[in-house]
Amino acid sequence: MTKDLELDRAPNPVDRHVGLRIRLRRKELGVSQERLAESIGLTFQQVQKYERAANRVSASKLWEMARALKTSVAYFYEGLGDPAAVNAENDGRDTVHDFLLTPEGMELATLFPRVRRARVRRRLLDLVRTMAEESELEDAEQDALEEV
Repeated sequence: MTKDLELDRAPNPVDRHVGLRIRLRRKELGVSQERLAESIGLTFQQVQKYERAANRVSASKLWEMARALKTSVAYFYEGLGDPAAVNAENDGRDTVHDFLLTPEGMELATLFPRVRRARVRRRLLDLVRTMAEESELEDAEQDALEEV
């Protein structure tokens, strides 16, 4: 498969953003995928596909989701920015979206703001940064060994 075909299969950045916002709102309200799906006449697998941007959400389903999640349709588009810039460089947003779509990412994003002391938050960030740097060094060392 060529790289161009792989890029064509990647979810549209807008669909990824909308899917993430669906997940964030659902989690914020403590609504399961099953319960959301039932309230809008879908299977929970379809809700999963919407959240991962594997499938696009139709306008009518997005309207129903907004109603079920007690928000406006505009909520799902908040934070997208300038429509002309959507296809421009995403400055790491795909990585953040991918992270937030994992259970650990969602839990960390939910819990981190609840750490009230700024000094503790900074130390947690330092810890994660150090662990990430060590992981990158280990990966680089492994790549160098594989080249030999």
